[in-house]
Amino acid sequence: MAEETKRATRDDVVETLMRLAADRPWDDIEITDIAEAAGISLAEFREWFPSKGAVLGAFSRKIDLEVLRQGGDDLAGEPARERLFDVFMRRIDALTPYKRALRRIMAGVRGEPLTLAALNGVALNSMRFMLAAANISTEGPLGTLKLQGAVIVFSNTMETWFEDDSEDLARTMARLDRELRRGERVLERAEDVRRFTAPLRAVGQAFFDGRNRMRRRARTRPAPHDMADEAPQGYDPSI
Repeated sequence: MAEETKRATRDDVVETLMRLAADRPWDDIEITDIAEAAGISLAEFREWFPSKGAVLGAFSRKIDLEVLRQGGDDLAGEPARERLFDVFMRRIDALTPYKRALRRIMAGVRGEPLTLAALNGVALNSMRFMLAAANISTEGPLGTLKLQGAVIVFSNTMETWFEDDSEDLARTMARLDRELRRGERVLERAEDVRRFTAPLRAVGQAFFDGRNRMRRRARTRPAPHDMADEAPQGYDPSI
């Protein structure tokens, strides 16, 4: 009896794209190329992914899961910067088998603003979980700034990593440390500004709340003709 052919999975499609991207320019890879190389039909590809970029989104989630499964509880008592440094280096380790493909992909999309915007959205989702893995909150007034800052820190670090072929990744780690320290300073300044402007925000909020109350009161106050309708019989407003 012939051995049954194993059906391709979503992860197989992700791996196929990364193999193709390691040897071909990003713009030369069509969805038909990915489907053919993965051994699936276009209908199956469409069932799983709406686009080539969506496969990259699935790749990012795959790396997220690999990092999250590794844990990192041994750094629970360390400063936030050290915890995030560890998480980011674990992410780089997980990305290492795909380094050539990622280098070519980033070179290919650098001049495509829409693609970069979409990839930034994917990166923001990944960073939400990376910061959570480092036990860093992303809620509150500075949450969005932390997420976008983490994207920038990791993106800048990857630029050095792409050119760093040493075994100890000394240049990469030095760049990551510098980027994290710079990010800390930005957050500290943002927090200072937020505290400094807190009284102004409170005054502004009180002003707008007062205006809203006045509008609500004006809407509920009876109109002059309504008051006349409700006047007692025999009442003469001219008196």
